[in-house]
Amino acid sequence: MSRRSVQLLRHLLPKATAPTLSPTSNPTRSVTYMPRPGDGAPRAVTLIPGDGIGPLVTNAVEQVMDAMHAPIYFETFEVHGDMPKVPDEVMESIKKNKVCLKGGLATPMGGGVSSLNLQLRRELDLYASLVNCFNLPGLVTKHENVDIVVIRENTEGEYSGLEHEVIPGVVESLKVITKFCSERIARYAFEYAYLNNRKKVTAVHKANIMKLADGLFLESCREVATNYPSIAYNEIIVDNCCMQLVSKPEQFDVMVTPNLYGNLVANTAAGLAGGTGVMPGGNVGADHAIFEQGASAGNVGNQRILDLKKANPVALLLSSAMMLRHLQFPSFSDRLETAVKRVILEGKCRTKDLGGQSTTQEVVDAVVAALD
Repeated sequence: MSRRSVQLLRHLLPKATAPTLSPTSNPTRSVTYMPRPGDGAPRAVTLIPGDGIGPLVTNAVEQVMDAMHAPIYFETFEVHGDMPKVPDEVMESIKKNKVCLKGGLATPMGGGVSSLNLQLRRELDLYASLVNCFNLPGLVTKHENVDIVVIRENTEGEYSGLEHEVIPGVVESLKVITKFCSERIARYAFEYAYLNNRKKVTAVHKANIMKLADGLFLESCREVATNYPSIAYNEIIVDNCCMQLVSKPEQFDVMVTPNLYGNLVANTAAGLAGGTGVMPGGNVGADHAIFEQGASAGNVGNQRILDLKKANPVALLLSSAMMLRHLQFPSFSDRLETAVKRVILEGKCRTKDLGGQSTTQEVVDAVVAALD
């Protein structure tokens, strides 16, 4: 066949087009995951429904897990924020199971009652809090291309709980920063970035004023950064960070922060990407992990939402998907995430905070129907 004939034949034949995946098409199942013998055995998970809307949204997770036949089962305990301490049997369950799913626990304002959330983090050494703030397809927000991971030191800083009254009318509160904890959280942030193909880590600080405390935190971050030359590293003062977040959030990737700053930054970033009702998160240490709604604002809800049974379960559903991946059940995690995103994209079942009027149960039913 002559060269001209070949050229003519190529011109006449229809050109092959690359296949496209619609939002509702089934993704190709992975064959690369090779479990170890026994990995499919059901795992026990400690469940703390908590206060306010907590029992409503944790029940939503239980229903979806049952519908998926996920290889987990829950050990449920009643814990409330006004208790003087976390019951011993609850701590023993978490230490045995290594993993916990938790609804919100109300923390009384003022007085002498300590936060049970802080007690859990300290006793289990859950030194890293992770909140993933990202745009969900189909959910309209003021900013696009938001995909921020806030990694916050969870055990010291302003949340050390070291407060006392010096004299009547004068209270002293200590902020504790150690090199050990600062290096540990910095290393976790860079490891997370490396393992998840993230390109940049930003350290948030106030070292221009708190030169010793935040200065030590920055020094630790800089030292750890030298071990990860493929990941960009920069620093930003916390007040400028807040301004940059609300004006140009897409510039941030992974953010590593001391305790208090991380709480503020994570809730701000969550508000930009759709609200606290859709942001997953968890607290992790070397041996244990607790998964819960990522941003703390509104995790207990209010009485009206509870009475109407219209709490948004999306954040805890996505947090439970994180939990499934943590337990090395990636297929179940992918199925759950895909189903939740399909429901948000379709827009038919949304709670009031996302512009709809659906009840919690209606969202749950839609997610179950969307499961592969």
